[in-house]
Amino acid sequence: MRGNSRSSKNKNNLKDIHKADIPDPYFEKRLRLMNRLKDELNLSERVYKAMLKVPRHLFVPFNYRDDAYADTPLPIGKDQTISAPHMVAIMCELLDLKEGHKVLEVGTGRGYHAAVVAELIGKKGKVITVERIEELARKAREVLESLGYTNVRVVVGDGSKGFEEEAPYDRIFVTASAPDVPKPLIDQLKLGGKIVLPIGNFMQNLVIVEKDEGGEIKKKPWGAVRFVPLVGEYGF
Repeated sequence: MRGNSRSSKNKNNLKDIHKADIPDPYFEKRLRLMNRLKDELNLSERVYKAMLKVPRHLFVPFNYRDDAYADTPLPIGKDQTISAPHMVAIMCELLDLKEGHKVLEVGTGRGYHAAVVAELIGKKGKVITVERIEELARKAREVLESLGYTNVRVVVGDGSKGFEEEAPYDRIFVTASAPDVPKPLIDQLKLGGKIVLPIGNFMQNLVIVEKDEGGEIKKKPWGAVRFVPLVGEYGF
């Protein structure tokens, strides 16, 4: 009975936030996934709740919807993938996102990670997400708009160069592996800001990059990961 009560409460919260997806036939699968990840990763309550609100199945091709709550990457077309939920959770935790932050995402895909970040920074914050493949950007924009995300801007372009128009950013994250930290991203990061990105080709590591108040850059490796390669002027 206790589990049913919790599930009912969460469903009501979802109705308030995502009226475009009512009823949500995948909620129980999402709840089971997030409860497992919360235990395995010791997730903060903020990240847990944000990911519980975002319907991942709407951000994957229709024929993969039944697999949307398996903790694995999935193909989204154009030789790209949506990150596994555990990796989205880890990157969100490492970014230490706050209400009102302005965040740059490099590599929109179909917009799932941007939606989770949008939940964490709230309506006073803003996500700028850059996708080089126009078809994916269009699909991301359609889903994000249908779910009511007014704090996400999807841009088509070379994300390895950042997006100068909206700079500076409190946080930047990259969902494809780069040869090194692209200089434009460092330049567009606020003092005191943070970048999280994978670096490397065959051997990749997730790296936390911090710019202190004096402008000094510090890098800290987190651990081995596997992402698609970053394509662009500062990519592979």
